[in-house]
Amino acid sequence: MELAHSLLLNEEAYNQLGEFQKAEFIFEWLRFLEKLLPADVREKQKKLAEQLISLLNSSPGPPTRRLIAKNLAILYSIGDTLSVYQTVDKCNELIRSKDDSPSYLPTKLAAVVCLGYLYKKLGRILGNSFTDTVGNVLKAMKNAESQGRYEIMLSLQNILNGLGAAATPCHRDIYKAARSCLTDRSMAVRCAAAKCLLELQKEAVFMWSTELDSVATLCFKSFDGSNYDVRIAVSKLLGTVLARAVTCKQATASTRQNVRKISLDEATELLGTGFLRGSSGFLRASGDILKGISSVSRDIRVGVTQAYVVFVSTLGGQWLERNFSALLSHILDLVSQSHPKAIQTQMDAICCRRCISFILRATVGGLLGEKAQIAAAKEICQAIWRLKKVVDVVMSDGNLETRIGITDVTASQHVLVCALHELGSLIHGLGTTAAPLLQDSSTGVLDAVISVILHPSISVRLAAAWCLRCIAVALPSYVSPLLDRCIERLSALKTSPEAVTGYSFAVAALLGAVKHCPLGIPHGKGKVIMTVAEDLLCSASQNSRISIQRTQAGWLLVASLMTLGPAVVQHYLPRMLLLWKCIFPLSPKDLETERSRGDSFTWQVTLEGRAGALCAIKTFLSYCGGLLTTDVIQRLLPPLPCAVDLLTRLPSIHKMYGNALKTPSMTYRHRLYELLALLPPKTYEGKFCAILKELVADFTATDNQMAASTFLLPPLCHQDDLLLLGPFLQETDHRFIEEQLLLGSGIAGGSLEYDPYSIYEKAAEVRLFGVIFSHVAESQRLQVLEKLLASIKQTKGARQQTVQLNIVSAFSSFLKHLASCKGSLGPEEVRRPALTLVMGALESNNPLLRCAAAESLARLAQVVADSAFTAGLAQLSFDKLKSARDVVSRTGHSLALGSLYRYLGGIGSTQHLNACVGILYTLSQDSTSPDVQTWALHSLSLIIDSAGPLYHVHVEATLSLVVMLLLTVPPAYAEVHQSLGRCLNALITMLGPELQGINTAVSTLRSSCLLGCAVMQDNPDCLVQAQAISCLQQLHMFAPRHVNLSSLVSSLCVNLCSSYLLLRRAVLACLRQLVQREAAEVSEHAVAFVKDCREDFTPEVLSTRCHMYYINIREVGLEGALLSLLDKELDQRLCQDIRETLNHMLTSVAVEKLSFWLKLCNDVLAASADFTSVASVDTTQEEEGTKEDDDVLTSETDERSHPFTNPKWSTRVFAAECVCKIISHCENAGRAHFDITLAQERKQRDSRDDFLVLHLADLIRMAFMAATDHSDQLRLSGLQTLLVVVRRFASVPEPEFPGHVILEQYQANVGAALRPAFAPETPPDVTAKACQVCSAWIASGIVSDLNDLRRVHQLLISSLTKVQAGKEAQSQLYNESASTMEILAVLKAWAEVYIVAVEREKNQSDAHKQILMITNSTDESYGDLTSSADGLLDLVQADLGILSKLWLAALQDFALLTLPSEYASQLPAEGGAFYTAETIENARPHYHNSWALILYATALWLTSTGFLVVDPDEGVTNLSRPVTPTTMCQDSSSRAAVKSPEDVNTDIFHLILGISVEFLCSPRSDSAMENITACLHALQAFLDVPWPRSKIGGDQLGVELLNVLHRLILTRESLDIQLATLEVVRQILFAAQEHVREKRRSAEEKETLPEYGEGKDTGGLVPGKSLVFATLELCVCILVRQLPQLNPKVTGSPALKVGKPQLLSESGSRLVAAALVILSDIPSVCSPEGSVSVLPTILYLIIGVLRETAVKLPDGQLPLTVAASLQALKGILSSPMAQAEKSRTAWTELLRSALVTVLDSQQELDEVSLLTGVTEFILSTSPEVTTIECLQKRCIEKFKIALDSKDPVVQLKCYQLLLSIFKYPNRAVSYPYIHSLAPSIVGKLQETEKTKPENSAELQVIQEGIKVVAALIAIAEEEHRAYLVACLLPLLISFLLDENSLGFGPQYSSVFKKVMASSPTVKARLESAVKGNQESIKVKTTPKQAKNPGKSSSIQLKTNFF
Repeated sequence: MELAHSLLLNEEAYNQLGEFQKAEFIFEWLRFLEKLLPADVREKQKKLAEQLISLLNSSPGPPTRRLIAKNLAILYSIGDTLSVYQTVDKCNELIRSKDDSPSYLPTKLAAVVCLGYLYKKLGRILGNSFTDTVGNVLKAMKNAESQGRYEIMLSLQNILNGLGAAATPCHRDIYKAARSCLTDRSMAVRCAAAKCLLELQKEAVFMWSTELDSVATLCFKSFDGSNYDVRIAVSKLLGTVLARAVTCKQATASTRQNVRKISLDEATELLGTGFLRGSSGFLRASGDILKGISSVSRDIRVGVTQAYVVFVSTLGGQWLERNFSALLSHILDLVSQSHPKAIQTQMDAICCRRCISFILRATVGGLLGEKAQIAAAKEICQAIWRLKKVVDVVMSDGNLETRIGITDVTASQHVLVCALHELGSLIHGLGTTAAPLLQDSSTGVLDAVISVILHPSISVRLAAAWCLRCIAVALPSYVSPLLDRCIERLSALKTSPEAVTGYSFAVAALLGAVKHCPLGIPHGKGKVIMTVAEDLLCSASQNSRISIQRTQAGWLLVASLMTLGPAVVQHYLPRMLLLWKCIFPLSPKDLETERSRGDSFTWQVTLEGRAGALCAIKTFLSYCGGLLTTDVIQRLLPPLPCAVDLLTRLPSIHKMYGNALKTPSMTYRHRLYELLALLPPKTYEGKFCAILKELVADFTATDNQMAASTFLLPPLCHQDDLLLLGPFLQETDHRFIEEQLLLGSGIAGGSLEYDPYSIYEKAAEVRLFGVIFSHVAESQRLQVLEKLLASIKQTKGARQQTVQLNIVSAFSSFLKHLASCKGSLGPEEVRRPALTLVMGALESNNPLLRCAAAESLARLAQVVADSAFTAGLAQLSFDKLKSARDVVSRTGHSLALGSLYRYLGGIGSTQHLNACVGILYTLSQDSTSPDVQTWALHSLSLIIDSAGPLYHVHVEATLSLVVMLLLTVPPAYAEVHQSLGRCLNALITMLGPELQGINTAVSTLRSSCLLGCAVMQDNPDCLVQAQAISCLQQLHMFAPRHVNLSSLVSSLCVNLCSSYLLLRRAVLACLRQLVQREAAEVSEHAVAFVKDCREDFTPEVLSTRCHMYYINIREVGLEGALLSLLDKELDQRLCQDIRETLNHMLTSVAVEKLSFWLKLCNDVLAASADFTSVASVDTTQEEEGTKEDDDVLTSETDERSHPFTNPKWSTRVFAAECVCKIISHCENAGRAHFDITLAQERKQRDSRDDFLVLHLADLIRMAFMAATDHSDQLRLSGLQTLLVVVRRFASVPEPEFPGHVILEQYQANVGAALRPAFAPETPPDVTAKACQVCSAWIASGIVSDLNDLRRVHQLLISSLTKVQAGKEAQSQLYNESASTMEILAVLKAWAEVYIVAVEREKNQSDAHKQILMITNSTDESYGDLTSSADGLLDLVQADLGILSKLWLAALQDFALLTLPSEYASQLPAEGGAFYTAETIENARPHYHNSWALILYATALWLTSTGFLVVDPDEGVTNLSRPVTPTTMCQDSSSRAAVKSPEDVNTDIFHLILGISVEFLCSPRSDSAMENITACLHALQAFLDVPWPRSKIGGDQLGVELLNVLHRLILTRESLDIQLATLEVVRQILFAAQEHVREKRRSAEEKETLPEYGEGKDTGGLVPGKSLVFATLELCVCILVRQLPQLNPKVTGSPALKVGKPQLLSESGSRLVAAALVILSDIPSVCSPEGSVSVLPTILYLIIGVLRETAVKLPDGQLPLTVAASLQALKGILSSPMAQAEKSRTAWTELLRSALVTVLDSQQELDEVSLLTGVTEFILSTSPEVTTIECLQKRCIEKFKIALDSKDPVVQLKCYQLLLSIFKYPNRAVSYPYIHSLAPSIVGKLQETEKTKPENSAELQVIQEGIKVVAALIAIAEEEHRAYLVACLLPLLISFLLDENSLGFGPQYSSVFKKVMASSPTVKARLESAVKGNQESIKVKTTPKQAKNPGKSSSIQLKTNFF
């Protein structure tokens, strides 16, 4: 293939190839040439043109001839045009040729195509030759076959396109030719003719003026017998021509005659004629009227419907807004009484109604923005009122002529149904933005809809109910009022049959809407409805006139009540089961007596009632599966046998009482089947035979003429096989109306007045047969199968097909069920009839039946699971395919082979595979039958998919076959191309990653795949293009380097707005995959493509919609185009794909293209922000500045036009969500996004950099626009965005105003955005979200000025007032759980604010203490500092009294709700403070969401009051709201009248502790970390107060709590959680210490001295009961996790194997330090014996930490862990237990061992840490520990080594430690050290006289040494002092240290004088030194500065231990 990549054709290589390779080679060369040609080729033009023209003679295939033509056209357009005339003549000559042989045809066609492209490209350059050419082509058309006609039409389209107005002389001729082609028998020719005429009408004025009527009639004829593609093409033509006629400008220069512009009425009249009369002329129509038959075929009606849509879409949304009124009246008129013929049968009427609905939906729903839709809804509403008046007049007119009126009423019903349907759809789409429409009393939407509920026609009543349901789903706040209104009318008008059915429909519809409304309805409504239903059922027999209606209505209400789900239904279950039990007779005997009684009417009522009951139970099973306990099932079953018995007797009852029972008995039968299909088969196994018998009778009943195949079989066929049946069963944008054509004339699709199941009549029967038949005995199966076969044989013709359909469907369902439950079919005897049944269907004329049969055959083989049987089946098909010549057998059996492979994963042997592939190859080349080719290729694709690696040997051959067929099959056979596409896709999938290979074989395969894709991309059929995109998507996944991304993206852009849904889906699926890898590249390619988009790139006719997307991509990039597509697209699956694609793009490039994305979101949100509502936000409380702020936000939108016009609310919600995602991506992208100074710096450095913080104003504006919208969903998204912005930017400082934050300037906007959410009519979920934003705003500390804070605080106060008002004041619009949500959100918000206020106050009091410590005086600035924190606390303080009660009540509720289910009986019957007993399940999540912060706030409040809270008079009511006093887990009757404060406190204590422990015991894995942290902080605050500590200290509670905390530490890694846990542990230990201290004190007072503390007098600690043991466990857990080497088991021996000490991370250090603090406190809670038990462990751990972490730090500081371990060590060594009588000896022993351990430490240890530890032992223990000689010697040795250290830091520390030892009062301890070390110290100091210190560190060492000697002098006895002073003085004088030397004389005056006298030199030096004293001051300041200690850690540990 590489040889094909040259400018001129490589003829040498070409001639060496075989026939087929030549075609491939040529195509590859032409593709390459097309990309290359814009280059300059003048010198080679002649040769190139010759080569291309010569190719015309080589019989090129369709894609090749198109490329030859394109290349020739480009060649002449860029090169020399002189020789083009010869080429044109050459082509004309080829066309004129008399050779009619099939082999010459491709050459002729190539010439035709070539002419088209030459004229298209060169246009008027060829001007003077075109008349001959057109004449020649038209002449050739007369004898041409369909392919020729097809190509000629397309060629003429191109000629017209190129010549434009210059082609006028030929317009009429072309018009005549195209007219005949528009009704051609070939559908492809019709499509081509429509395209040609569409091109013609651009210049041929006559088409939309004088010839308009005939064009319209022609189009109607073309629709007759058309397929989907023809309807699309012709409707586009008709719609465009009419739109042109309506909007044409007055006479242009080219048209001499004056063109009449037709009015809208005339245009719609024309379309209406086609819709109502079809394509018939006057005479034929009148003849049909005489015969009484309708003459309009459905395909014409559907085609005209599509033309209406094209007509309106072409004129556009603004035109529609202006003319909607006229259009609406015309469209509704189509189904009104003025055209009785359109609606003469019910089926016709329903088809017409669907068409009208489609027109309205596609235009109003697709073209109008939200405001225009509201206006349209008002128009529709007025139309409903007008019709209502007509009906009222007729109904109230009591005269004898009312009969005439009744026809008016029935005729008006269809108009009303259409109007109501569209009104409902409009409001449903508008969502809560429709609120103004419903509030507008002048329109009266609700009144209009409710008024027609009483219409005499049941269709209208149903449509009105459906419309109410749409309103309810769109506006949940209307559900409750509407229910009340309907129930009230139902009760008031119980005697009117219309009212009973109409209002019961309405109630049922509203109840069905509740599951779509998250906020629900008040629980009490269910009770009312159940009562009304029972009342209707009980009163049904009182008035025979409305018995049926009341029975139906009663059961309908019961059934619809079931949809509310288990939480509601459980309360009414007994009543419903009672009704169910009573509706059926109890025994067969009663049924028998019943049969003989009664008349036709009573049986009608009975059957309606029982059908209703069955429906109610079926709904119960579907919606309330959770309530199906064994008990309930037992109560459901008894009536079933009787129901089945009645089913078997229906035929005889039917005979007795006549035809009136036909409908009710069908309904009853159907309902019973549905119910049985839902129940487990075991429950009715006794009745299997009876039911089977009925089912068989149903399937074989010949009176049933239903053509239900289109509904029964598709679910039973494999989804992929349905593609064989053409676009019929595929999803398209027109599915809603196209379905009508599937249904045959006997059925109407999708109308409400038929129970929807009457359409899918047999679906339940088929399902039930499958279930029962797989449970019956095999012998019975044989009988049934034989009976079914016999019944097929007995019928003939259409009836036979119906019976066969039913039976095959049922049998397929049985096989499907049998395979899923792994059952077996039975012996050989059963297989035979089964096979006969399937084989019969496999050769049926109905293609759908063949599909189902192939599927069944494969399932049969799967169920039998016998390889011989399977091989036999395959052989059967082989034989049939070899012998049969008819299309039916060949298609059926070829699919059977593929299906067998699919279900059995290959039949095992390769020889089988070879045979299959061989046969399918042959069939797929059968050019005489495209159908056989299609089915064979589809089957081949299944085999490729299933065979997997086995297929490798066939890959090359198959790929060659696929490419050859792609190059040769005419494009008119689109279905063959689609199958080829599926084969190619399967091959690519099978080759997979191998396609990346680089060897020749793989490279050849790859280029063939790419070539195949290129051919399919050029195919005119959209579904083939979709296949091409799908194949390229696969290729890109497996071999991305080999797919040209740029050309792939450009083809995706072209098809982004295709009118074919499946093509759009393929485009989006591909885009979604591409952007996951290379979002930025895809986006760039799209923009580049649109910029370069030249004429030849754009599709043949750019629709306005497509044009819009091109402009859009140019303006707003691919992302923007996708957003606008999302806004216009109606297909949900496609919308989901668009969202995912945009999300991937956002993730990949949002941070790099920040401005672009934010502008996109801003444009979408601002495009339709309705600022009238925003501007009217009440700003009275704001200052002037605020108003300006608001205006800034409101004014900007009007001036500039937006790329997005009126986006829907759902699109705006998506944009708001995108903003939140952008913020979170920026968070991960770096600090600069949230630091304005840094961002500005970097922006100055590189202007291309972009940072989020620079767009803060936009973020606030977007959040503001969204939060103040009409749509509730958008308000929620806006508030969420605001919340995210507040949280992320709260701490960003404002550089221009130090001390302020950047968000402070937006406080007015935030206030204005929040205020509407607190309006009384706002839904609770919006208010709840707003509360969250309020608390975040206040808590963030953005605003420090109290007056500013008050605005937002005021909103919270208003909501608190609402909470206080109690249950009576709650809104009755929503479920009670909605108010629970709102109340808890308010309480949580207050809790958050209170927590922050307390924390701030605490921080500031700490800061204050520090300031006091530093300055020893209060500073004025401190006053300012405290004001805002105090102020915030003051703000909350005012409401704290109320809040605390509400918080406690909420916690009490939460505690009740967390009880296990077995305690349900103990819950208060009336519910809790904020939830009702009935809505307990719905309330739970809201409590789970908010309890933690409320708990923390309550604990803080209790701490602040010190638990002295309760007024004894109030008793327990303090714990709940004034409205609903509830008790603490007690029944009101049993509680004491008044509780003492102690009891109330105890209750509160247990409540808080209980909630905390319950939660911490098992926090679910999804529990938010914040909840755990809040819970732990609450416990901390709680234990800060003595009273709770006293409760925990001496109780087993402490141990339990410790165990829970231990588990928490094991399961949660978070540092904050672990530190908080340790803090709680410390407090528990402190509580225990207090308890032990108290006990000891009271024992001492009584002078009884038992030992208190753990371990008593034995020293034993019991795990599980011992607080000390639990604490130790927890500390060991922390320590060992950070330092595994502390665990003796880990290190492999009891003693510790020491490695090098290591420094822990900061978090690890903090945890270890906190654990050590706890360890050091443990002995104080033990008895002396107990302390001996734990001491070894504690010492081991503390010293272990010291040894493992004593790393030497450069500045002589101690690591945090070392400091902590030394501090802990000091605590242990100085413990009173060391001196206690009973433990002293043991302690002494243990402490000595510990000291040895420290001394034995390895060399790498930091000497300073080690010496400090040793010193601790010396100073803190009793002398007997360290004064043993051997220990003393080792200690002294350590100090000696340190003194000799070269490191000044070590020396310094050594001197400091020795100083403290020397000063130790007990001489037994200090003297040995003085004796051993003093001489060397003095000696060292004397040396320094000679070597002066070189730096401040050394100077410090000398200073410390001097301090030591000075201390020695003080300690020394009088006689030794002189010696010491004599040593020291010379040194001092040499340094002249102020405080020492000059203070020395007076201190030891006598010694001083002696020394001075004896040494004159010293005296002289002293004198000179005193003189130089002034200079020396400078020296003295240096050491002082150096001594400033650094604070190394946030945990404050004393660094000076002495």
